[in-house]
Amino acid sequence: MKFLLYSISSLFLAGPLLGDGTEINQNTLEKLKLPGIRINLEAKSVDVTSTVTLVEGSLEFIACTKGTKEHEAIVTIEAKPSHIHTALLLLGAKAGHPAIRKIIGEGDDQHWIDLPPKGSGVTISLVIPNKDKQPNELPLSDFVYRLDDAGNPDKDETRKRLKVFLFAGSHLIGQEGTPKTYLADQSGSVISLSTFGDELLCLPQIYGHENHALRWEVNPKHLPQVGTQVLLRIKPLKSSLPPEK
Repeated sequence: MKFLLYSISSLFLAGPLLGDGTEINQNTLEKLKLPGIRINLEAKSVDVTSTVTLVEGSLEFIACTKGTKEHEAIVTIEAKPSHIHTALLLLGAKAGHPAIRKIIGEGDDQHWIDLPPKGSGVTISLVIPNKDKQPNELPLSDFVYRLDDAGNPDKDETRKRLKVFLFAGSHLIGQEGTPKTYLADQSGSVISLSTFGDELLCLPQIYGHENHALRWEVNPKHLPQVGTQVLLRIKPLKSSLPPEK
């Protein structure tokens, strides 16, 4: 992981990024090995090879790595979350942090507070084959329902809440003086709907993941069958968005 971070720094020094309106040198991209990931210069997006894993039921994730949280995510990926992080940096996105808890105050006034996630805004879509087997890009809100208090799909609320995710960037963990591990590589938390604190991408607010709070479900209308390969497309926005209040 340390080698990867050093490699990112050297790439930044080698030339301009798409984030400032100029193109990345194509030779640089060809030298960068990110299995399962394509930096799409035309769409200014990170395209991740994914597999549909769930077509009904409750959700806590949009995407996870293979062999982790398939029972609660729409798609799985085999790419490393840390490599997606690298690709987003190359497109000019800025990593922040997932939601965290922090101690403030002193003595009897000391207490914990919850800090919302931060990071550049990104949009997420799925590119799926249509009936003619041609690629068809659809917004994430076509595949997920946000349920209202009565348990009914709320389409307007779904579109509003899934419009923008944040490039939280997970965490680096490890003992001092030892190589660090990218936490999402270990946990499999790629794109979350609930708040876990280790995810690569997340919603702008803090959402509980207790069973009674699960308000997201799969909308199977546009999803192909389980096992179908699709593209998960992540597109950085131009500016970093603050958390919603």
